[in-house]
Amino acid sequence: MRAAIFRNGEIVVDRMAEPKPGPGQVLVKTLACGICGSDLHARQHAHRMVEMARKTGRKPMDLARDVVFGHEFCCEIVDFGPGTVRKLKSGTRVCSLPALVTPQGIEGIGYSNDNIGGYAEAMLLSEALLLEVPNGLAPEHAALTEPLAVGVHAVAKANIRGGEVPLVIGCGPVGLAAIAALKLKGLHPIVAADYSPARRALAAKLGADVVVDPRVSQPYLTWAEHAQMSEAEKAARPPLLPALKPAIIFECVGVPGLLQQVFEGAPRDARIVVVGVCMETDRSEPMLGIMKELNVQYVLGYTPDEFAASLRRSRRGRWMRRQW
Repeated sequence: MRAAIFRNGEIVVDRMAEPKPGPGQVLVKTLACGICGSDLHARQHAHRMVEMARKTGRKPMDLARDVVFGHEFCCEIVDFGPGTVRKLKSGTRVCSLPALVTPQGIEGIGYSNDNIGGYAEAMLLSEALLLEVPNGLAPEHAALTEPLAVGVHAVAKANIRGGEVPLVIGCGPVGLAAIAALKLKGLHPIVAADYSPARRALAAKLGADVVVDPRVSQPYLTWAEHAQMSEAEKAARPPLLPALKPAIIFECVGVPGLLQQVFEGAPRDARIVVVGVCMETDRSEPMLGIMKELNVQYVLGYTPDEFAASLRRSRRGRWMRRQW
């Protein structure tokens, strides 16, 4: 089979053996697979991913061997391994968490020498983790389940209490997912910032009330304009705090220096949710965070329930509605 293979620091198209499904596994044909920002970062910073895997007790990639990326996928069932229930038939379109259930525990798909990702024509999935794609949902839309789930999880971890005014920095796939999830929560106005006109247009379509071009307007000043308190809210606020509604800032870019920019631009007592994956060593000023009493929440991935709910939500464009 053909695959786009990460080899010697480059992505090359080559042929490799088709995998054979083991116990509890299914062989699937890849119908669509997204290119995650983490994949683009990994091409340049794979050594950092190896270092982090070792520090967190995970099995690292061996960069001397081939790796097939791809964890945002929609597939079609082709064959079954031994011990499978076969509740879903061959030809069924499915999505799955990018993970395999093995005797050694859960193993990731995509950043592994052993578990092929969606950049190959075929791959293995665990039958127990399969989710059937709803009728009428195109494979390229079903493949968006994974980044949508990341945005849902980020909003869930933001500990929203109601009344906050969110600011989303970066309107790539994950930033857009965060905007859609914030809309589902009923928060408004949602302020979003990105340099790309196309991404700003998508942000507005998915629920952003105010879109900002950082070349033209300072995102934090724009946010403050839309976060002014009413006279009653001003009278009830604690002393020494600005007359602004609570801020939740979603950092969805993941490049060095961005978190420090958020620290500098954020109002006092803001909650910052770090969704963008920065692969490089970065710096921020703790004293600035202390003086502003900033709350920083890092997030990773999603829960199985959030993943499944994101797939259900994708059916027939229901992300545009507020109800689950």
